[in-house]
Amino acid sequence: MSGAPLSAVWTLTDVHATRRLGASLGRHCPWSTSGARCLFLSGQLGAGKTTLAAALLAALGVSEAVRSPSYALIEIYGLGARLAVHVDLYRLHGVEELEQLGLRDYLQSDTLLLIEWPEHGAGALPNADLWLHLELPGARALPEAGERPDAGEWPGAGESPGEDGPAGGADGRLCRVQARSIAGEAWLGAVRGELPLSDID
Repeated sequence: MSGAPLSAVWTLTDVHATRRLGASLGRHCPWSTSGARCLFLSGQLGAGKTTLAAALLAALGVSEAVRSPSYALIEIYGLGARLAVHVDLYRLHGVEELEQLGLRDYLQSDTLLLIEWPEHGAGALPNADLWLHLELPGARALPEAGERPDAGEWPGAGESPGEDGPAGGADGRLCRVQARSIAGEAWLGAVRGELPLSDID
């Protein structure tokens, strides 16, 4: 990549908008035969992370109910010859525990890593192709390109984990997206082509 990273901002008007964005991300996932794709998903509690992740995974073909794996930390979904690996690092107690999850085993072709709370794995995660930040009014914006996730400087870092709020993407919440790789630029470009950069309803 050269120059400023490709980015986008959508206003999510309701839970259906959150699901539409998640489904579009799933449909346009640029599967690779040379390595895994990686999507970071951050934002404070109740911002709609689980709602978006569930819609993305459903678009990939996951038929079972999707819940954020807050306690197990990792959930694996078989998609025929492909894999989707959903990771929630909120309860991570250190890099050593991250190693025990065995994420390295999934850095392989036709695999998608969907990582919630990536700031809790600072310095020990694969590079993201896309970084999505779901933002409530007044919350911290997405970090600059090249900035690593840093625990403690994101909204909600000291709160207890929980499910998304009733709306899972209530009126006026923002989703800021930044491409962090060439594949991420293609991915984001395809989603932007399907969903105009305005309110999603």
